[in-house]
Amino acid sequence: MHNPLDNPVFSDALVILGAAGIVIPAFARFRITPIIGFLLIGILVGPSGLGSLVDEYPWLYHVTITDAESIEPYAEFGIILLLFTIGLELSFKRLWSLRKLVFGVGAAELLLSALIIGTALNAVGQNWGGAIGLGLALALSSTALVLPMAGTTSPVGRAALAMLLFEDVAIVPIIFLLGALAPTAGMTGPSNLGLTLLLGVATVLAMLVLGRMILPRMFAQAARTKSPELFLAASLLVVITASLATASVGLSPIVGALLAGLIIAETEYHGEVEILIEPFKGLALGVFLITVGMSIDLRVIMANWQALAVAVIGVVVVKAVVTGLLLRVAGARRGTAAEAGVLMASPSETTLIVLAAAVQAQLIQSSTAQFWQIVTAIGLTITPLLAKLGHSMARHLEMRASDAAPIDQSDIANDRTVIFGYGRVGEIIADMLKEHGQPFVAVESNVDVVLAARRAGVPIVFGDVARPELLDRLRLGHARALILTMDDPVLAVQIVRRVHGWVPDLTIIARARDTDHASELYRAGATLAVPEALESSLQLSEALLVDLGIAMGHVIASIHGKRDELRRRIMEEGGLDQKPALRSGEAPAG
Repeated sequence: MHNPLDNPVFSDALVILGAAGIVIPAFARFRITPIIGFLLIGILVGPSGLGSLVDEYPWLYHVTITDAESIEPYAEFGIILLLFTIGLELSFKRLWSLRKLVFGVGAAELLLSALIIGTALNAVGQNWGGAIGLGLALALSSTALVLPMAGTTSPVGRAALAMLLFEDVAIVPIIFLLGALAPTAGMTGPSNLGLTLLLGVATVLAMLVLGRMILPRMFAQAARTKSPELFLAASLLVVITASLATASVGLSPIVGALLAGLIIAETEYHGEVEILIEPFKGLALGVFLITVGMSIDLRVIMANWQALAVAVIGVVVVKAVVTGLLLRVAGARRGTAAEAGVLMASPSETTLIVLAAAVQAQLIQSSTAQFWQIVTAIGLTITPLLAKLGHSMARHLEMRASDAAPIDQSDIANDRTVIFGYGRVGEIIADMLKEHGQPFVAVESNVDVVLAARRAGVPIVFGDVARPELLDRLRLGHARALILTMDDPVLAVQIVRRVHGWVPDLTIIARARDTDHASELYRAGATLAVPEALESSLQLSEALLVDLGIAMGHVIASIHGKRDELRRRIMEEGGLDQKPALRSGEAPAG
């Protein structure tokens, strides 16, 4: 009887699902992106890793993948699903607002990066046709990796999205250009390109019209059945149909997937579709990344590590500098430009498609394409590291800019309450102070939060409260009170101890994670520490007692009494004396 495990489909599925079941929770536990884990799994179980030992150890067949091409269709479908989910997060209004970045910065970034890389390759001996092909291929950036890491709502994510959209649209013209540059190219290239673009535009317009007419009715029928399976089947049908439609006229299938997401995003059912598709997104990305890892042969890398290192560094530096400078010219902040430039510095999964087209057009040799395929795989592997590097550079540049610029006199804490941290807790405290006419100034290290708050008229300062020089510049000795809202227990204790040593009479109210943390804050010098769990319990009790019909006055009195009792217990457990009461007119936070 035939053993199902001997079927390569079952064997490959076992490896992929097993990798997902191990990598995702293991790396999540250590707060490391699973992207690195999937790439390492691909290297380990691929044809160049343990898969090369199957002849010697046949049992490895069941835990390795010996033929990387066998799972490439799954990887392609994974990319299609990723682009579909990205489309669900967008809208036509948002895309229209990005048109200047798409056709301005996006086009300039692709062409300028390709020109610089192509010129450098021509200078080292590559013919001009091959240099153009390699330049255009390596100038592309990875939509599948960049957008999941950057998102589509942050300034970095919006900039990356605009440039990636142009690159996705430009893939077809690039492939036709390479065909036109081929030594055997005839005069049919330009006409074929025009026909493809014409058919592509007609297909996209037809999808937009039909999608707006058909999809709301189709999803409404699926919703009436209250069957998640039917809803999921309808969603996958839309994705596959849209991808096949664009592929049939010569466009990339990912264009159809993105368009399908955009059309569904305009309907009222997009939230349900997002929930149903979400579990597939991580697995789809994992399959794609495993195939990328399989293309990396460590033995080839060790034999050519110097040339590969120069190639990877050269491509990354050129793209990062070009992208960053163009974004700065377009008006982006220094930190945003630096982070987006470094994040988009690696080649793309579509680079492999363009390299194959260049080989088919006889512009480059197969050995040259293999070298740059390894460069691309290495670039995709280090993308998460580049993302962390770009984020660190952005923070450093923004903090330097903040240090160089003097704090506005209106933001100095003269007779004001100072709020450290402007997250959800800090924002509510600021709203309450504003409602009662109490002056305040907030301090926040998230640049995007600071800019949004400033646009709303909130007095806020960008800075890292862990740095003593910032505390000096805020002149806390002239403040009325200090409120610590950050969710960092160690940093909160350090700040309380430092500020209390400088200004012992300043009222310091701190957010505490639990009773032990509250005791530690009291020992450090806090006037009042508010444990989150206890305050939540008191608020729930207050709501319940009022709903049961007990008089509001009695409820409030009992809640205050219980709060004082719990505070005394916390201080007694910490071996502390009762802290003096807050000054007249002040109330505890929470």
